[in-house]
This record gives sequence, structure tokens and C-alpha cells, in this order.
Amino acid sequence: AEATHQKTSYKDEGNNNIAAQTFTFRELATATKNFRQQCLIGEGGFGRVYKGHLDKTGQVVAVKQLDRNGLQGNKEFLVEVLMLSLLHHSNLVNLIGYCADGDQRLLVYEYMPYLSPGQSPLDWFTRMKIALDAAKGLEYLHDKANPPVIYRDLKSSNILLDKEYNAKLSDFGLAKLGPVGDNTHVSSRVMGTYGYCAPEYQRTGQLTVKSDVYSFGVVLLELITGKRAVDITKDGHEQNLITWAEPILKDTSRYIELADPLLEDDFPKKNFNQAVAVAAMCLQDDAAVRPLISDVVTALSFLGQEPYNNIGLIGSSPINNNTTQKSQVPFDENHKEEEEISVVERQRSVAEAIEWGSNSR
Repeated sequence: AEATHQKTSYKDEGNNNIAAQTFTFRELATATKNFRQQCLIGEGGFGRVYKGHLDKTGQVVAVKQLDRNGLQGNKEFLVEVLMLSLLHHSNLVNLIGYCADGDQRLLVYEYMPYLSPGQSPLDWFTRMKIALDAAKGLEYLHDKANPPVIYRDLKSSNILLDKEYNAKLSDFGLAKLGPVGDNTHVSSRVMGTYGYCAPEYQRTGQLTVKSDVYSFGVVLLELITGKRAVDITKDGHEQNLITWAEPILKDTSRYIELADPLLEDDFPKKNFNQAVAVAAMCLQDDAAVRPLISDVVTALSFLGQEPYNNIGLIGSSPINNNTTQKSQVPFDENHKEEEEISVVERQRSVAEAIEWGSNSR
């Protein structure tokens, strides 16, 4: 029998050591029933993703088999293994292990039931929760990882959802270590996905954490509008989401035109306008005036506060319920409530500052 070897990699969150397993190709072929078509759950330029079942542990996993002639080469494979072995956060997908038998390159992740947002009509607060989770994942990469990590390929299809609609960033093959010391940027060959890349990165190849902030703005606008970043089935300027949205983002009185019709106006209007303002700030052409992702997290923490504990699909939104019931998890202790006041005040200040910044564009 072929043994599964383990090696320990240091993970940052909580100073825990975790084991990143190395699997044999035979083990992963067995797990995916010889990569049967019925197990295929995703496909892209880097290869195919299969749902698998590990016999030894009983764990359900996602197995990414890299296309040997695809976009992700050996270097990107090693980057992804190293990045996810060293980085650990609740909003980053968890790498269980990998296989490097011969010329085979496979990655084994925790299984996420929902591949990405956009598969079902989500209610407003669930959309904001997904945006907040993605922003928290980026914040960890930018501010907690040392040196910082620039994700470089943030797009909606790289955000995976679990059953509770918790979002996690995946696909770290293009991630790059950020600038250190007095350097303001790192230079690289322009990679990423059309429709999500920051304009200055496309022009110069100079990469900063603000490049990721721009890509996040595109994802946030997708969540708000229900439209894709690029949709070739549309006519003319409507094919590119940013090109279509740009004149609307410059006029706050037109913000409501961006609302996904599937939301059926079922959202708090001020909350909606502030979310659009956050997206507008992230999408500024001048990288220097885009907010830091930590400020985006603060703003979305305030905007995404739902008056009820009901997250999910359209129709389950609490706004649809004819009830005036307060939050199902009230504060029982006065001092706990007081502690929250300063946090909420800071969140409100940041949200208002971002809205003001958008109004003065």
C-alpha cells in the first residue's frame, strides 16, 4: 500500500502548526472515482476541480487537477502550495494537501458546497456578508501576513461559499509577495483576469495592495448589480460592467439604477447607497485615493449589519417578514453593549467618510 506522507508547515493564525499532506496520484484517483465526469464541479484555465472522498479519513474534499498544458505551470503550483501552507484564516480556503507524482500536479482543498456567488438570487444582507468575508480575507493577506501578500486574481469565481454562505478566497497560484522596506510596489508580468485588473497594473505591471482593492470593487459591484464583470452576450458598452457603471457611479442620484432587479427593491436604501459609494471609492482610477482594505472592512462591517439573524436566498430576507421583532441575539449585559458603541461609531464614521468621498469625486 502506498503511504500518505505528511510534512508540517507553519500557519500564521494562532501560531498553530498544521500538517499539509502529500497524496499519491492513486489515492486522489480513487477519491474522485478516476476523475469521473459526475464528480466534476468546476473547470477553468488552470484545470478541473472534482469533488472527492478520502477513504482514510472519510473527508469530502475538492481536488484541483492542473492541466499540464494549462495556464498554471509548476511555478504557480508551488506558489499555491507554499502560500496556503503558510497562510491560514477563516476567509481563506483551507489546503489539505497536494500531489506532485511525476508530471501530475494536484491540490486538495476543503470542500465548499457552493462554488461562487451568483448561482442563486441572494438577498441583500447575504451579498454584503459575502463582500465583508472577501474583504476580511484580503485584509489578512495585506495587513497580517508578513511580508504582505498581493492576491492578484480576485474575482467572483475565486470566492467560494459554504452552507452558511461564509465566503473564502481560493486559487492562490497568481498570489505574489508584496513590497517590503521602502518599496512602494512590486513589478510583475501582467496576470489576472480581464475585467478585474486595476488600470495602473494593466498599464505598467506595477502591483500594489491597491490593485487588489480595485478588483474587490469590481466584485462588490457584481454583488450589487447581479451583473458579470464581462458579459459578451450584452451589447456594446454593457459588455464591461465598469464601463457601463462609470457614469452612474459619478452621480449619487442615479445609484439606484445599479440595483439588481432580483432584489426587488428589498434593501435599506441608505445602506445600498453607502455600499455603492464603497465600490466607487475602490474603483477610483488613481490608486492612491482608493481606501485601504482595512477601511473597507470597517465600512462593510457597519453596512452589513442585519437587523435579524436570517441569511440566505431571496424570500428568506427578514425585510420580507411582517414582523417588528428585534435581533434574536440581544445583549444581555449592559457593559457588553457599551463596548460595542465605540466600535459602531468608528464603523459609522468610516462609512460616512467613504460616502462623502464618493460624493466629492
